Amino acid sequence: MIQNEILLKNNLITLILELADNTHDLSMTKQLKDILAVLHPYKITAPKSNGKRWQTYVKNKDGCRKLVQAPTEHELLVKLAEHYCINENLENLTFYNLFLEWLEYYKSISESMNTSKRHLQRYNKYFATSKLHNMKLKNIDEIILEQECNRIIKENNLTRKEWTNAKTILNGMYKYAIRKKYISENPLTNVMITVKYKQVIKKTGKTETYNTEELKALNDYLDTMYAETHDSSFIAVKLNFLLGLRVSELVALKWDDIEDEKHIHVMREEVRNQETGELLVVDHTKTNQDRFVALIPKGYELLSKLEHQNEYIFVRDNKRLTARQIAYVLEKYAERMGLHTKSTHKMRKTYASLLNANGVPLDHIREQLGHNNLSTTLGYIYNPLTEKETFDLIVNALQ
Repeated sequence: MIQNEILLKNNLITLILELADNTHDLSMTKQLKDILAVLHPYKITAPKSNGKRWQTYVKNKDGCRKLVQAPTEHELLVKLAEHYCINENLENLTFYNLFLEWLEYYKSISESMNTSKRHLQRYNKYFATSKLHNMKLKNIDEIILEQECNRIIKENNLTRKEWTNAKTILNGMYKYAIRKKYISENPLTNVMITVKYKQVIKKTGKTETYNTEELKALNDYLDTMYAETHDSSFIAVKLNFLLGLRVSELVALKWDDIEDEKHIHVMREEVRNQETGELLVVDHTKTNQDRFVALIPKGYELLSKLEHQNEYIFVRDNKRLTARQIAYVLEKYAERMGLHTKSTHKMRKTYASLLNANGVPLDHIREQLGHNNLSTTLGYIYNPLTEKETFDLIVNALQ
C-alpha cells in the first residue's frame, strides 16, 4: 500500500507538471479523479444551486481540516492535486534543497552578484560538510541547529564577524521558508552560541591608512609617474584620496558626473558578472543610492590635467580603466619601495580618517562615503597622523 501511494503521488506530480501549461484540459479530469480517489479521504461535494462552488476538505500541516472550494470540479481537482504535491515535496525537502531555492530567490531580488557568490562559497565551506546538509528540513529542530552552529564556530575557529556572515545564510533560508509556509516557526530564533569566538587583533591606523608621511611619499611617486607616462591611473589614485570613493565607483566616473567645480555625482559602479567574468558598469552604487561628493580645488585641478578621450574620466588607449588597474598602481608602488601593499580600500579609510582628524562632522563623513549607518563609518576611522603629529596634538590639548 505504501509503495502504491508513492507511485500515485509521483503520477500526480507528473500530471500537475503537464497541467502547468493547460490548466483547463478536461481530458485530464478523469486521471485526477482516479488518483485522488485513493489519496484523498474526504468527500467532494457538487454545488447544490447556482452560484455555489465545488468543495471538499484537506488536512493542513497541523492536522486540522481546511475547506477548499472552486467554481468547477476540474479546478477543485487541480487544487487538491497541488495540495498533495506540495505536501509530498515538503516531506522530502532537505536543508540543501532549501538553500538552493533560497539562493535563486536571493539572486532574483539582489543587485549584487558578488554577494550571491560569497553566500555559495560560505555554504560550501561551513554547511556542505555539516550533518544539516542532507537532513530533511522537518527534522531540524532548534537543538540540532544550536549544536551544529556551535560546532561550526568551534571547529573553524571563526571570528564573531565571520560567523555573522555565515549566519546571514541561515537567517535568509529560514525567513524564506516561513514566507513560503514550509515551516511555521523559525528554529534559529532561540539558538544560543556558547562557544568562544576567535579573538581578533584590533586594527590600527598603521595598517589601515596611509599616514601623512606615507601619503606624501606616495603622491610624489604618482606625480613622477604621471609626468613620465601621462597614464590616467596615477591621477585616479591621487584623486581618490580626495574623494574617498569605492574603487568600483572611481573607475565608473564620467565627465558628465562633474556637476560643478565643487561636486561629483556618484551614481554607478563597476561589477563583475560571476558567470561570464565580464566587467560591467551598472547604473547604481553598492548601496543603490547616488550621492554628491565634495570636489575640492586640488581635485578639480587634477581632473583638468586629463584629456577627454571618451565619456569615462579614467581611460587608457581609449578604454575605461578597471578597478584591477587601479590596484596594480598601489601594488607596484609598494614593490618598488619595499613596502607591504595597502589595498585600494585603504584609500577610503585614509580619506575618512583625515576628515575626522580635521574636525569634519561624523555624519557628513558618512554621507560622503555613501554609508547608510554611522556604525559602518566608525569602522573606517583610524589615526592617520604620524606619531609626532599625534603627540603634538596631545600636548596642545592638555596645555
